[in-house]
Amino acid sequence: MAVNVIDAALLKTMFLAGAQGLESKKEWINELNVFPVPDGDTGTNMTLTIMSAAREVQALADPTMESLAKAISGGSLRGARGNSGVILSQLFRGLTKEIKTVEVIDTKVLARAFRRATETAYKAVMKPKEGTILTVAKGMADKAEELAEETEDMEAFLQAVIEHGDQVLLQTPELLPVLKQAGVVDSGGQGLMQVLKGALDGYLGKEISLEAGAPSVSVGSASAQTDDFEITFGYCTEFIINLEKEYNEETEMDFKAFLESIGDSIVLVSDDDLVKVHVHTNDPGLAIQRALTYGSLSKMKIDNMREEHQEKLIKDAEKLAAAQKAEDEARKKAAAEVPRKEVGFIAVSIGEGLNEIFKGLNVDYLIEGGQTMNPSTEDMLTAIDQVNADTIYIFPNNKNIILAAEQAMHLTEDKEIVVIPSKTVPQGITAIINFIPELSAEENKAAMTEEMAKVKTGQVTYAVRDTSLDGFEIKQGDIMGIGDKSILAEGKEVESTSLQLLAAMVDEDSELVSIYYGSEVDEATAQAFFEKAQEAHPDVDIELHFGGQPIYYYIVSVE
Repeated sequence: MAVNVIDAALLKTMFLAGAQGLESKKEWINELNVFPVPDGDTGTNMTLTIMSAAREVQALADPTMESLAKAISGGSLRGARGNSGVILSQLFRGLTKEIKTVEVIDTKVLARAFRRATETAYKAVMKPKEGTILTVAKGMADKAEELAEETEDMEAFLQAVIEHGDQVLLQTPELLPVLKQAGVVDSGGQGLMQVLKGALDGYLGKEISLEAGAPSVSVGSASAQTDDFEITFGYCTEFIINLEKEYNEETEMDFKAFLESIGDSIVLVSDDDLVKVHVHTNDPGLAIQRALTYGSLSKMKIDNMREEHQEKLIKDAEKLAAAQKAEDEARKKAAAEVPRKEVGFIAVSIGEGLNEIFKGLNVDYLIEGGQTMNPSTEDMLTAIDQVNADTIYIFPNNKNIILAAEQAMHLTEDKEIVVIPSKTVPQGITAIINFIPELSAEENKAAMTEEMAKVKTGQVTYAVRDTSLDGFEIKQGDIMGIGDKSILAEGKEVESTSLQLLAAMVDEDSELVSIYYGSEVDEATAQAFFEKAQEAHPDVDIELHFGGQPIYYYIVSVE
């Protein structure tokens, strides 16, 4: 029977269940992204964010509210990826500030925590938009405050708040026209609802595999993967039967069939008057009772595999944490040995060619990432540690990475961090080119931001689902030309669609076009497109570069 307060042990269970609730639906959430591109990542970003915290929570053997609050807040802040992940981490940050000083959580405490979570998340976003995860969080906070005055029944409280959250989520298309146009609800809001629904399952004591879906944890170039499987049969049962009755081939087949009906991983070895038995089952007693009908038992051994698996996860997490700490310290030491300089640059990039372009612009540290894998706040902090400079400029080069960079900026104390809000790679390139050493950090940020605002970016990729958007009827597999704010071209072929995109972007004020071809386009094909682009726009300077980026056949910038 559920209780009306949540203690630390129950909160741990609820948080891990919430993480699993999100992880189990991440691909579905990814598909809710407005543009039908093959890099939908809201579900992935939110999952990686919460799993970063879940690993720290899972390692707490005897948690207190304070230690849980620290693990949830710190783990999610460092692991935050993408706008949705950063906002989720800020929701956790606000919530944990409210609960860390109490011993148990009742409906009134939880209502205050919901409100503080919402306020913290809204403050983290420079220009909050309604119709997003923020709206869903705010709606639930409002409902929680209303209900806290009426009931102490935690189960009823949680269910009512979640039901109201679902209703608010359904209204997000009415608040954000682009959602209505695409026919979807807000993906971040949907992710938040999955967290809370999973947490409710944990509160109600529903059986949940808390280890399933745990992501791999990278340590340097190596990668360690937890054994992320659900343990169906929990007890490893072994014994020897000292035969006292007839035991022939038919008897053995009957016994094996019985064991298969109660478990798996069966090993049955007979030798004269002995039978060696191994089975994974949820009821060792049944196996033992049946075995006793054939004779006496010896060398009995029963192990709880779920406990062993949990201990292994904790030990693995400790080893990974120790390895990560050692590597971080080595990196910091190596960076400290490099002479300190006044200014350093960090850029997010993906693709061999784009990496070389950034290196040619004197970027000190490249963070691999972008559309397909948004770097985390922790990735940003690692990069900052590696650049031994007084002032460091960060170029996110993706609108979904800016918040993570800003979060890293706020977590850095010994260096001045300047985040240039570049939303695309071409914007980042233009911003770096316009850096002037004689200007102050504030003046450079203003100048770079002004110059990159003059850059129009287009990207050519394929559609992963049917949709109607920006006046186009798009079918799965169609080629799309996507501008800064909308789809500008659609077709069946890459080259013709790319030319349509370029025609929609170039106007009488355009002077320079830069084309970056991706990993799926060979040089000859790119050259042919380049020549046709020159024929179509003879009054504009056009440059062709190898970008090597995945997913996007071409990235095009117009200045």
